[in-house]
Amino acid sequence: MVRTFSFKGMTIEELQKLDLKDFMKLIPARQRRSLKRGFSEDQKKLLSKIDKTLQGHYKKPIKTHCRDIIILPKMVGLVIHVHVGNKFTPIMIPPEAVGMYLGELTMTRSKVAHSAPGIGATKSSSAISVK
Repeated sequence: MVRTFSFKGMTIEELQKLDLKDFMKLIPARQRRSLKRGFSEDQKKLLSKIDKTLQGHYKKPIKTHCRDIIILPKMVGLVIHVHVGNKFTPIMIPPEAVGMYLGELTMTRSKVAHSAPGIGATKSSSAISVK
């Protein structure tokens, strides 16, 4: 049995047909308040790139530093490269991410990988041969 995606009882096609005011009624209060305040200049620039990509006029990958934008239904299925501090990480937007912030989908901290201890780090490290 194939499970279809639904958000508050609506399919992704129905969500994409909604205008912004109707979509705002479906999302939680924090996200609704953020959308009610309006979009910043960086968010407007990202939304214009998304619209151009959906129309087929923008061929380059969408890169952004804007991690605080709410994921709208029209973003579903796109690959957006989000800045994580030192590089851009590509993210495929799934339908389950509608209503989340874009920054919630990327990890900004990487796993710490330590190498061998240096000379003088421990008492036994002085016995290690120097290369």
